[in-house]
Amino acid sequence: MLGRWKRILVGFLLTLTVLLGGTVAYPFIVGDGKPVLDATVRSTMPKKTFVALSDGITSYEWAGPASGQPVVLVHGITSPSFLWDYQFDVLAQAGFHVLRYDLYGRGFSDRPAVRYTDDLYDRQLLELLDALQVTKPVHLVGHSMGGAISVKFTDRHPERVARLALLAPAGFPVEDIPLKYRLLKAPLIGDWFLRMFGEKALKSGLKWQVRSDPKKSAQFQEDYLEQLNYAGYTQALLSTLRHTPLLTLQPVYERVGTQSRPILLLWGTKDKTVPYAHHLLAQKALPSVQFHSLENEGHIFHYEHPEKINPLLLTFLRGSSNEEGDTSL
Repeated sequence: MLGRWKRILVGFLLTLTVLLGGTVAYPFIVGDGKPVLDATVRSTMPKKTFVALSDGITSYEWAGPASGQPVVLVHGITSPSFLWDYQFDVLAQAGFHVLRYDLYGRGFSDRPAVRYTDDLYDRQLLELLDALQVTKPVHLVGHSMGGAISVKFTDRHPERVARLALLAPAGFPVEDIPLKYRLLKAPLIGDWFLRMFGEKALKSGLKWQVRSDPKKSAQFQEDYLEQLNYAGYTQALLSTLRHTPLLTLQPVYERVGTQSRPILLLWGTKDKTVPYAHHLLAQKALPSVQFHSLENEGHIFHYEHPEKINPLLLTFLRGSSNEEGDTSL
């Protein structure tokens, strides 16, 4: 009798092991089943513009007179360049030659099978400017992770940047990192979780990104979800979280702060993504920065309330008599 129960227990454990193993292996074996962004897919996008760089194809867009001062818009970690929709044409109509592009892994740019590091993003921007023959120093505008990329680019290539505008930029330490982000960085566990639940989690969080206008929220979700139609987005996001330093850039900010260059800093007081309190660290690292505190604004304030942000950007990018200051709006 004992031998029989032992055989039953062993069989049960073997079955459980196989089931668990299959559950863990399933997302790695099956993949996401989505089409790859390739030449065939891109041929169906006549309104998009692409350029081949060393790490892959980059999707970009120009607006404004070619003779105007070049302004480059760098988006953040999750949303691609559509997030600049409410600045892109406004800056172009003001006479600037405005460039926006999708970072690798986002939007309609390639999702190369590489580590998504700060070196990758720096190289992408440098090669993009060279490929488009932008030799004049640019005005660089970065939001969130795009702010961190912009600061790193300015540190490495100071001769390529005339003015620097930072919108809630990443780069400073966060004391209480949520458990879900710590789990994502864990080998295998993070990969499995993202493949199984990552896209669902991303979609469920979209409705909270834009709250001020239901129509604008719906448009934001539609534009965001378009990039999820193609393979590689969530993998690129995970690799970025693991390999791009977004919490340890204070020394880089400090080096940029010693350079002679006008800098603008905008931050929403209700930002739950990149803490508003970080503006104090940014101001300390960038002593001559012109800072504007945006009352009751969240993380993507330039998308939600461009009517507040665009005048500040235009004044700064055109050059003003007062390049320093600290104001609340």
